Amino acid sequence: MIAEHIFRAYDIRGVYGVDLDEKVARRVGLALGHYLGGRGRKLAVGMDVRLSSPALKKALVDGLTSAGCDVVDVGLVPSPALYYAVASMKLDGGAMVTASHNPPEWNGFKLCRKDAYIIAEGMGMEDLKALALKPDLPESGVKGRVEEDPGLLDRYIEDMVSKVKVSRRLKVVLDVANGCCSLTAPKMFEKLGCEVKVLNAELDGRFPAHLPEPTEETLAELKSKVVELGADFGVGFDGDGDRAVFVDDKGRVLLGDVVTALLVNHYLPREPGAAVVFDVSCSSIVEEAVKRLGGKPIVSRVGHAYMMDAVMRNNALLGGERSSHLYFREIWGIDDGAYAALKVAEMLSEAHEPLSALVDRLPRYPTKAKNYDCPDDVKFKAVADIAQELKSRGVRIIEVDGVKVLLDEGWFLIRPSNTQPLIKLTVEAKDEASLAKLFEEAESLIKARLPR
Repeated sequence: MIAEHIFRAYDIRGVYGVDLDEKVARRVGLALGHYLGGRGRKLAVGMDVRLSSPALKKALVDGLTSAGCDVVDVGLVPSPALYYAVASMKLDGGAMVTASHNPPEWNGFKLCRKDAYIIAEGMGMEDLKALALKPDLPESGVKGRVEEDPGLLDRYIEDMVSKVKVSRRLKVVLDVANGCCSLTAPKMFEKLGCEVKVLNAELDGRFPAHLPEPTEETLAELKSKVVELGADFGVGFDGDGDRAVFVDDKGRVLLGDVVTALLVNHYLPREPGAAVVFDVSCSSIVEEAVKRLGGKPIVSRVGHAYMMDAVMRNNALLGGERSSHLYFREIWGIDDGAYAALKVAEMLSEAHEPLSALVDRLPRYPTKAKNYDCPDDVKFKAVADIAQELKSRGVRIIEVDGVKVLLDEGWFLIRPSNTQPLIKLTVEAKDEASLAKLFEEAESLIKARLPR
């Protein structure tokens, strides 16, 4: 009844009508209800703008209530607002119907426990999958209740804005990508007194403007509009709003590790000695900034479930991923694209100089990344074999996520993708010549293990 491959490292995801449908959604709801304890448990459920989301949400709620759980239906919201509902209302868990940045024909479910802790690989996903696949999963004799909470977004917006202080009027361009952040981000910036230009504001699950993933290509309109209007910065959001990609006043797209380094410079002086979490693929500029300001650097596995867990376990001030997920202790460690944008505005309002100037003061290290097609049943063993070979050479490595090789002239990271049949390579070096040398060495290790 359920295709096992839809259970992924961070969520459940597939093509609607092919990999999942309403029957699968109901089964996921029933399994989640059992996983969280059944009768007497209370969960929040929300959805993104995809055309299939209302039907999937209805079926998911039916599964949850059939397990005896009560449901707070928060309606159409960004994923961070769903997590906010779970954490702020002290609920037992939550479910968001979304496929995040995937194309419009996709959909799925992001699931969490109490305090918005994500259910992921190694963090409950295996147990949930086993329940969903169990043929005789029982239903409760008493169905749970459903109540709507139409006021959630207003409370969420007010709470996020209350945690931010913008000391001068900024001009901001927001590309909400026809997604959920159209409901929240513009209002937040307007409440802070910013001048706001919104692109692709119409809610549309077909994502007519561009795919709901903020990339150099999809943010072309945002880049040109920031320069044209003389804006202080721009922000591009993904489909469900847990990721924000920034564009500086010169129209340059900033990687998430660059923004993390800037936020380290903003946050750490206020709490010297605090921890900062960053994923293993982040540039060395992040760790260098943390150490320079007396903070405690903590390296994490890639992925929002693992990053959020590391932020909360270490009581870290913030966390950042190269992929532009940004996490904040003051909002339960949640990765929230709109809140990240507000904090960048706060930082910039205090700096009294352009964002481009702050970026240009950061060290610059040449970097290169490439993906290699590799079947799911091969990629993990291939990376493990590479790690074993490097260990036998006596090379200094980190195995938090894949294998990261640390050398005097730079580093390279080889890791299996958690969501696609790929091996991912990232290389960073102190100069271009070292970059070319390290890239060639790393690529040869990968190619020697790819199927012929």
